[in-house]
Amino acid sequence: MSAGPRANVDVGRLAQRARETGRLGLDTEFMPEGRYRPLLCLVQVVAGDEVAVLDPLEGFDAAPLADVLADPAVEVVVHAGRQDVAILRREWRTAFAGVFDTQVAAGFAGFSAQAGYSGLLHDVLRIRLPKTASFTRWDARPLTAEQLRYARGDVQHLLPLAAEIQRRLGERGRLEWAREECRAIEEASDERDPAEVWRRLPRVSGLDPRERAVARELAAWRERTAEREDRPVGAVLRDPTVVELAKRRPTERRQFAEIRGVNPDVVRRRGDDVLAAIMRGLEAPPVAVDDGDRLGADASDGPTIALAEALVRARALEAGLAYELIAARADLSPVVVAARRGRPEPDVRTLRGWRRELVGAELLELLSGQRTLGVGPGGRVQVNGV
Repeated sequence: MSAGPRANVDVGRLAQRARETGRLGLDTEFMPEGRYRPLLCLVQVVAGDEVAVLDPLEGFDAAPLADVLADPAVEVVVHAGRQDVAILRREWRTAFAGVFDTQVAAGFAGFSAQAGYSGLLHDVLRIRLPKTASFTRWDARPLTAEQLRYARGDVQHLLPLAAEIQRRLGERGRLEWAREECRAIEEASDERDPAEVWRRLPRVSGLDPRERAVARELAAWRERTAEREDRPVGAVLRDPTVVELAKRRPTERRQFAEIRGVNPDVVRRRGDDVLAAIMRGLEAPPVAVDDGDRLGADASDGPTIALAEALVRARALEAGLAYELIAARADLSPVVVAARRGRPEPDVRTLRGWRRELVGAELLELLSGQRTLGVGPGGRVQVNGV
């Protein structure tokens, strides 16, 4: 049976049902546009055979479900749930334990690491799910019948989908690998530290220590302003403008005219605040370049990175795993550079946990000359000892 968001849903009963069955399916609908943080609009849950669509905008007591999410005895099933987890951690002030993400797990079962929910339902359970209401105004009330059908559909088959993927992973001996990967989602957060957001600016690695100190103060001011006004940070000041201000470091309003992105409205409304942030950066100690920045790859590392990628792709293919689960260039590049310079192993995911077991240790041997790659029978990559 199912209940609409206007029905008198017994949240306590749903929570109890989840504890009895040991599983809870979860999804959310939210609106990120025009806000500092996404607005939570709906929470869909399935426990046993009951599907409920709960409406945070109209209000309900979330405490029983929040307690369930933090209970390691209850498996919380989501699909591509990192943002769902982050929003509910903040809104419900709860922890998560026992998360199982069907998108993440599907990558260990031979599917794409970015498999969509509808496609995965069809491929695994042969169920076709219409997705007609995905891009709608979830903050508008009343919700339409089409929106409610869509919202329920997002969780209705989630538990049997998870069960079938787990069955397949169990047969392959990959279930614990998938669970290990899902544990990282439990700590997902959309909270940002104003003192650290400058590190995400484009081309920030090209700034000198003094420019970095200014960029840090500008980005922190922008972050706090956006939060206070509940608007996207880019609506306060765009990223390229922050970087350009850090480079030029104007000390007077008239100098803003030379900087792209600082329009008259920004000068009028925020000019004094921008100048004050720049002054704080100029007075602060320079931000030194850390070791991670010094370990950048250069052109000569390209062939070695490609060789490392070939090894990882070969092992991923053999294991029936999505390559994206194991490594990206951002993971392999620091490994290659550290090996070339004789530095300690970098802290990247490819060298930790199940990834190290699958290919990480072998990758280090390849980079130290203890293994070679060649082309074996059938044109496949072959790993050889030295």
